[in-house]
This record gives sequence, structure tokens and C-alpha cells, in this order.
Amino acid sequence: MADKPDFDLGAAHRYFSAHCFNQAWELIEKPNRTPSEDEQMIQLSLASIWHWAQRPDCTPTNLSVGYWQTARIYALLGQAENARRCAQLCLEASQQPGVEPFYLAYAYEALARAEITAGEKGRAYGYLTEARRLAMEIKDESSRAALLADLETVR
Repeated sequence: MADKPDFDLGAAHRYFSAHCFNQAWELIEKPNRTPSEDEQMIQLSLASIWHWAQRPDCTPTNLSVGYWQTARIYALLGQAENARRCAQLCLEASQQPGVEPFYLAYAYEALARAEITAGEKGRAYGYLTEARRLAMEIKDESSRAALLADLETVR
């Protein structure tokens, strides 16, 4: 077993949970990634979730967001089974008490993207329908609009 580190481990988890998420997001938005960057994108997103899970202030909402990002990455890379697995973890986290409908709706968005990736348009349609239904429960107009705009990109 390693000795206690000579740095603030809590601060490291706080830093890397956000830093890895943001770096992964930059790669998501990059139009022409290399295969190496695709792999790095996966690793960054998974590292972000791991660091969040080590934090005492980690909530189901934090995990929902992390699993959502990872599901999105796997769908983007055409890895349907991994996208499904992470979208399901996102859904499970989003169904916990205290998680706002916004995050649950995005869990269904992630499931829809995973099914589109798998070629299952009928299942994707069902998830999109549920996400749109939940969107009507979102009180913040700009959050609801952002979700609805994202749902329009699921093809």
C-alpha cells in the first residue's frame, strides 16, 4: 500500500474531475480527431467519473453528467454497446432522489443516441419521446430549449 501522498488528495480529485471532463468535451467538439485523440477522449471521460466518485461531495447528478458524457463519446465513436452501458448507468444515476428532470431527460437522450448508433431507430424513438415529455417538466426555459435543441440532433 502506498504511503499517504504529499499533496492534497481531495484537491487533486476536485481538479481532475473537472479538468478531465472539460478536456474530453474539447475533443468531442474537435471536428477532425486522430485515433489517438479518440482514445484520449474516452480515457479523459472515464477518469473524470473516477475522480468524481472519489469525492465526498459526489452526487448522483455528478455521476449522471459523467456517464452521459461517456455515453455521448461512445456513440460518437460508433461503439453502440459501450454507449448503451454508459447511458444505462446515466439513467440509473438520474433516477436517484433529488436529481432534476433535466438530467433524467438527458439520460434518455443518451439512450436514444446509443440506440441510433446500434441501428435501433424504434427504440431510439421511444427514448426521444420520453426525453421530450420530461423536457416539459423543466422550469428553466433556456435549459429546456438547450435540451430540445440537442434532441433534434439525434439522428
